[in-house]
Amino acid sequence: MRHARPVIMLFILTVITGGALVVLPRAMTPAVISPLAEEPQPAFSFPKFFFRNKDPDELRKKIQTVIGNSWKNYSVYVKDYTSNFVMGINEPIIFTAASVNKIPILASLYYGVQNGEINLDQSVTLQESDIQDYGTGTIRYDPPGTVYSVKTLARLMMQQSDNTAAYILANYVIGLDTIQTLITKWGLTQTDMANNKTSNKDTELLLSKIVQGKVANSAYTQEMLAFLKDSDFEDRLPALLPKDATVYHKTGNGAGVVHDAGIVRAGRTNYYIGILAGDVTDEEGAAKMIANISKLVFDYLR
Repeated sequence: MRHARPVIMLFILTVITGGALVVLPRAMTPAVISPLAEEPQPAFSFPKFFFRNKDPDELRKKIQTVIGNSWKNYSVYVKDYTSNFVMGINEPIIFTAASVNKIPILASLYYGVQNGEINLDQSVTLQESDIQDYGTGTIRYDPPGTVYSVKTLARLMMQQSDNTAAYILANYVIGLDTIQTLITKWGLTQTDMANNKTSNKDTELLLSKIVQGKVANSAYTQEMLAFLKDSDFEDRLPALLPKDATVYHKTGNGAGVVHDAGIVRAGRTNYYIGILAGDVTDEEGAAKMIANISKLVFDYLR
């Protein structure tokens, strides 16, 4: 009886697979626009061996069906961190970043804090010339002379997408040239801070570095993630997801531009999704479209 176990296991495998030998196709390596470091392959998981193979072409067609003729200029990029699944539609295309480029500001800020170059408790006094009187954020309504800590500016930049906070941090606390040098060092090749440009590929690369603790230590990483999670704008990627899903993301709005990009976690589910849309004429409709695509991707990957 000591030799019966392999026979029993072979019988179980045969029953589960319907008597056929299962051969999983080798996934194709996606084209890399920005230079990415090699990532460790996930360990083999016995239960996942029997899950249906997820097909990037299948998901791509589902997304294109949802979008239909609503958008002509858009990018969707999905990268599952629990497997080698990657799906892209126009992922290397460069867009006006709008507020998505507040992510590089946040990352550069905490990199400076980590290295002792910036103090989060440092006081900054609002000058009249600092006020960015457009878009989102409440600082523009505060009188000149109001004092904020650097950390408060970072929180308002991410939570409210405050443009004045971003302006002060980028230009006076960190420096635009410093930010550009850092993100280039991190491998971003399609992000231009001065001209407010980025791509889905670059955004995924930077967010993954933040989450993996490659920008700052664990404590500072958790602060950045808390800012990315605590957003006043939850009408896109998180809108239709279940309550157990956590989304670390940044929206972007501008003239004809509606974006949302972030990392979604729920149990064992862990993936990046970025949806960038340009030449948009219906911002509210675009936000709903992003929410629908986000739910579709979540259901497909989970």
